Amino acid sequence: MDVYFYEVFEEEADALKSLLGDQLSYDLTEKTIQETGHINPPARLISIRTQSIIPGEWSNKLDGVLSRSTGYDHLKKYLEIIPIQLPCGYLEEYATRAVAEHAILLMMALLRRLPQQIIQFQHFDRDGLTGRECAGKNLLVVGVGRIGNEIVKIGAALGMNVRGVDIVKRNSEVLFCGKEEGIAWADVIICAMNLTNENRSYFSYALFKQAKQGILFINIARGEHASLTDLLRLIQENHIGALGLDVFEDEPNVAVALRSGNKNTSLETQTIAALLQHPHVLFTPHNAFNTIEAVRRKSQCSVNEVLYFLKNKNFHYRVH
Repeated sequence: MDVYFYEVFEEEADALKSLLGDQLSYDLTEKTIQETGHINPPARLISIRTQSIIPGEWSNKLDGVLSRSTGYDHLKKYLEIIPIQLPCGYLEEYATRAVAEHAILLMMALLRRLPQQIIQFQHFDRDGLTGRECAGKNLLVVGVGRIGNEIVKIGAALGMNVRGVDIVKRNSEVLFCGKEEGIAWADVIICAMNLTNENRSYFSYALFKQAKQGILFINIARGEHASLTDLLRLIQENHIGALGLDVFEDEPNVAVALRSGNKNTSLETQTIAALLQHPHVLFTPHNAFNTIEAVRRKSQCSVNEVLYFLKNKNFHYRVH
């Protein structure tokens, strides 16, 4: 077999099959590596997304690993624990606009108290549903790379006052500020940072306490940027007024636990369950990238990388 694809959801499977045709031999599954129970890799080249945990002992049985994602912190983590320099690749870009729009979707839904509106529709009850308009609100985008820059543009187009926080100031049109200054100024914070060892737990409890009472926080980057237990505490104290997450701490294990129905298997899953009891919390299953347009681009990029690797034993975009 030339390549085996893990974590392939239905629409992605259709796109991959259409693009691959009979060019090579392959198989795919919707499951992560740990959910399949595979003892050995089914092919010398495997493709994952972000939730598979690759066994360390597979490293000398593989020629390469392709992650169908633009983030590659999970691949760096794997390379740190194996004894060889296994070629690991990722996709350069396919979902910038999709992820940015999803961040704004979560923001708008929470500003207008949509989760609570859906619940109260059963009784056509409008008490406690008065929301807020986005125009004139202060939006802080933390991490102004490709996705963050797109969020900045959409926020400005909606009439928001927008500032950015980033160690690299790529766009001269963005008004950048310091972390503490921005946190204290913002009405809405959107996290769009890539994950590094330096910015884990970036949004600490102490940092959030410098924000306005009732701050709205959105994270479409990585769950490790903000502790779930801190977020629960801040929600319970009414310091965070609304919370929208598309990414979660320890997501590989959280995703498997939620899919299997074992919601009490870890502190993270228990904390998620507690957070979801709050009417101003909205979670999505790491789905910000998932549009028809982005899935087609993603699948085409994945096929291109697979074909390139099988010919050259390397990736266009390799983790070093």
